[in-house]
Amino acid sequence: MAGVGKLLKQAQKMQRKMEQVQENLASQELEVSCGGGAVNIRINGQGEFLSISIDPEFLKEDREFVEETLLEAVRDAAKKAKEVSEEAMETVQASMSIPGLM
Repeated sequence: MAGVGKLLKQAQKMQRKMEQVQENLASQELEVSCGGGAVNIRINGQGEFLSISIDPEFLKEDREFVEETLLEAVRDAAKKAKEVSEEAMETVQASMSIPGLM
């Protein structure tokens, strides 16, 4: 039974580290720019969008072009947040080795 207790402690330690990483990701702000700076998006490491700013001159462009650029910026921001999050979680998992779980 000593092995089970050790395993439980390791799992609890990993959970605490993952919670800490989630808190860090929530406070980490990423900025993505698209269209030569016409669209700027701020997103946190958990993928929550914080703000979108659009250059007023950019809105004078063709509607389809504006929509495509906005969509590209949103996708880029979401991808960047996902990469940052996955990297942080991999770091936690690599630091902990629980037999049978990884």
